[in-house]
Amino acid sequence: MTVGQTVQRTSTPMKFPAVAPLKRSFWLQCAEPSLQPSPALQGTHTADIVIVGGGFVGLWTALTIKEHEPDCRVMVLEQDVCGGGASGRNGGFVMSWWPKIQSLGSFCSPEQALFLANSAERAISELGEFCLQHNIDAAFKQKGWLWTATCEAHIDAWNGTLAACKRVGAEPFERLSRQEVARRTGSAVHLAGVFERSNATVQPAALVRGMRRVAINAGVEIYENTAVSDIQPGRPVQLVTAQGRVTANNVVLATNAWSAAIPELAKLFVPVGSSIVVTQPIGERLNSLGWSGAEAITDSQLLVDYYRTTADGRIAFGKGTGALSYGSRMGKVFSDDAEGIGLTTADLRRTYPMLDDVEVTHAWSGPIDRTYDSLPVFNHINGSDNIHYGIGWSGNGVGPSRLGGRILASLALGRNDQWSRCALVGRRCKAFPPEPLRYFGGAMVRASVLRKERAELRNNKANRLDVMMAGFAPAGLEDKS
Repeated sequence: MTVGQTVQRTSTPMKFPAVAPLKRSFWLQCAEPSLQPSPALQGTHTADIVIVGGGFVGLWTALTIKEHEPDCRVMVLEQDVCGGGASGRNGGFVMSWWPKIQSLGSFCSPEQALFLANSAERAISELGEFCLQHNIDAAFKQKGWLWTATCEAHIDAWNGTLAACKRVGAEPFERLSRQEVARRTGSAVHLAGVFERSNATVQPAALVRGMRRVAINAGVEIYENTAVSDIQPGRPVQLVTAQGRVTANNVVLATNAWSAAIPELAKLFVPVGSSIVVTQPIGERLNSLGWSGAEAITDSQLLVDYYRTTADGRIAFGKGTGALSYGSRMGKVFSDDAEGIGLTTADLRRTYPMLDDVEVTHAWSGPIDRTYDSLPVFNHINGSDNIHYGIGWSGNGVGPSRLGGRILASLALGRNDQWSRCALVGRRCKAFPPEPLRYFGGAMVRASVLRKERAELRNNKANRLDVMMAGFAPAGLEDKS
């Protein structure tokens, strides 16, 4: 592949506002010794394919392109360091798409839904094999996921999902007794649950930094501290940074919630907040509680609680707080949100009251690029079939991003295969409203969800108006009955 000489301009230029780096997560702080950034882009360059964003999606795309075409000149432009965005600040849950089988079935044939769900499950084991093959110490543990109910109203929230799985010939979930759920989670707050064996946990920042190393060794050119300020569509595409410019045949946008800067993409998702707190090491106390199996755990709230233990015996406890920012701007609410961290800490104390004396040593927040059905969408920018995107990971990107890399690589290389033709490409998505309704309407819905779920957690009946308003919220991490 060579960069063409004839410059043809097509659709409107895309501008990315300057944003400050996010607060470093516990995971990224632990990976600090490997955080020597690559030099920033300087001068004028040409490339076959430029990937904007150095997280899981961008790096998997780069690696997959190199697998298909080793001589392809691939550049990754990352505004911070690889892992400085969503990929280095999530809970480290490596999940499948079985919890979303009903949503997949809403726009897929049963065969295509089964293909995507099976592929997402296989991607989990493939990730473990990738870490072994490349000596990436990312604390990958494939110990499964407990989907639980922590109040009476949420018991059997998974019944619809299990029935949908059975209709396509799959039974990935195992029902557990109340006693077994309480034993394995270490808390009697958990009243019921199901178990999906294939899921895993990982140290996400260590993983993304390891992927960065593998990509560099494969010949991918990575430039960190290189924010793209302007993309000028055409043949070729022009990308402008603070100190340089790149001309490329194809561009891949792997920019997660930061994609909201592009009006066409902002309609497809809304950035919502999530916060995580991490405790001091308490390995012996965890063992005494019986929480020693290293399973990933979630409850069944829409503003979901998700928690796991770490390699050094800490609890990492997260909550999808649903915090919003006017205009979807990447401000403090997506970096260090005091309200969200407070909600998260309160849920940690409610779930494990016997650990009330345990100190929280780290806390941070981050953005989630949530679509209405909480599944990603892939396509190209209108009028620019050489600028591709994959957005809407909706809090479940660590595992499925492997598939996203395959899809985006096939699109960027012009391949006609099962990935470029899959049902996630070009699918019709429900659009979010523009501002100010986007923010103020969203805030009203979020407040109703919070009140509804607080009432349910107290085993009280939720207000009917709150229940009605909560129905306008986007789908959650799992499809619930």
